[in-house]
Amino acid sequence: MATRCANCPIRKLPLFKPMSEREVAFMERFKIGEMSVQSGTPLLSEGSTSPQLFTALSGFGLRYKLLPNGKKQVLSFVLPGDLIGLQAGVMGQMTHSVEATTHMTLCVFNRSELWTLFRNHAERAFDVTWIAASEERFLGEALATIGQKSATESVAWAFARLYRRLEAINMRNGITVPMPYTQQNLADALGLSLVHTNKTLARLREQQLATWSEGRLSIPDIEALEEIGLVEEKPSLRPLL
Repeated sequence: MATRCANCPIRKLPLFKPMSEREVAFMERFKIGEMSVQSGTPLLSEGSTSPQLFTALSGFGLRYKLLPNGKKQVLSFVLPGDLIGLQAGVMGQMTHSVEATTHMTLCVFNRSELWTLFRNHAERAFDVTWIAASEERFLGEALATIGQKSATESVAWAFARLYRRLEAINMRNGITVPMPYTQQNLADALGLSLVHTNKTLARLREQQLATWSEGRLSIPDIEALEEIGLVEEKPSLRPLL
């Protein structure tokens, strides 16, 4: 049975803006169901169109672009609360792919109702615009990291950003958060070779700054890691669609 928006387990987490009763009522009309997928399931493929939009209710995924030579550029890591498929919803088709990396539960929305949202629900429409602008800002930050930071700075930046985001959705346990990705995923996100990534992870582990093992990331001093990664921005309150 699909989760009602009024009972959404992530809606009241510290990261997300509160919704009015009117907004919750609209979201319950906008939502058409839920979908559960296993790890490795493609959610959206580059060049495809989709009649649906998704919000990750639980689980983790990966946004990436596959190049003609077979190399992969990871664009971002999909975390609970993220909106998926907005690009196809607005531009008609995807220019990147999205894949589940763990079991995921997704809220499903009818893409055609996106225009109703913009016509009749200004607050929710602004939220969609905010999400798009936030993703653009993140990609700019990621590009600056890939182009201008050292490998140690880049990995520290990625770890710190993910750690803070997961902390804000109550997924921190002590000094540890889930990190169900591979070293190759991280390398593909930061433009590093797998060997260079492995050596950088070993260096951070030896310096007791970060340990990543068996899908768990432990950071004893997040402020120290943020300083190394030149992280300027902390997670801000964001809308949930």
